[in-house]
Amino acid sequence: MRSVWGLVAVVAAATFYLYLLSAFLPAAPPRALQPGAEGQEREELEERRLHFPSDLDELRELAELLKFYKRQHTAYVLLLYCSAYLYKQSFAIPGSSFLNMLAGALFGPWHGLFIACVLTTVGSTNCYLLSRTFGKRHIIRLFPEKVAMLQKKAEDNRSSLFFFLLFLRFFPMTPNWFLNITSPILNIPIPIFFFSVLIGLIPYNFICVRTGAILSEITSLDDIFSWGTLLQLLLIACAALLPGTLIRHYSKTHLKLDGLEVNGHRNDLNDRKSR
Repeated sequence: MRSVWGLVAVVAAATFYLYLLSAFLPAAPPRALQPGAEGQEREELEERRLHFPSDLDELRELAELLKFYKRQHTAYVLLLYCSAYLYKQSFAIPGSSFLNMLAGALFGPWHGLFIACVLTTVGSTNCYLLSRTFGKRHIIRLFPEKVAMLQKKAEDNRSSLFFFLLFLRFFPMTPNWFLNITSPILNIPIPIFFFSVLIGLIPYNFICVRTGAILSEITSLDDIFSWGTLLQLLLIACAALLPGTLIRHYSKTHLKLDGLEVNGHRNDLNDRKSR
């Protein structure tokens, strides 16, 4: 029970901090004070409330609002974004794809990718540490079969543990948040966990961030079918397929993956190898 209350206290403190950060916005940039638009824009700013986006429309609105503030309050927007991202990752809250796309819209494709990769890794490590400190026995009690399956596979692939974790990140047989909270139970060392997240989620982060950057630049249907946009989409497809292909090729000869499922389909890499 002590561990539960400890976790509740950490979540409550982080939630209160994020609320204070989002509730008290800095002064709006000068555009809101232009003659003839002062009242209307002030009302629009007051009506908008910062919240986690749940669809593309909300993502566009949030990106527009934060880009508006970013012109004179870059440090505030960066702090707010990093705090929100770490909050989601640390407490295993799904929805990182929208925040990755927001990074592309706010900071551009390359700076956004760097920020997303760092925050994904740090947030996942926070989740690992919180699970190890407060939640190991509760996770085992809530998900006994899944934890037992992952434990067996981790032990079977202990000699290639880093590549096994990379495979799980590239081909999510279990959600990333679940892998984060169960890794302490699997006795995965923090350095291996840290770098497997940093490297293993680069393709996913790249796809999301690049998509967000493209969406922020599109103003009409004609922009979608421009050569520039089509080439960027091709680059995204290649970035997603190439690392996964290499890891899958490695897994056929070095990893033991019988019994695992990828996207609901039973993995039979080693079965095919034995035929």
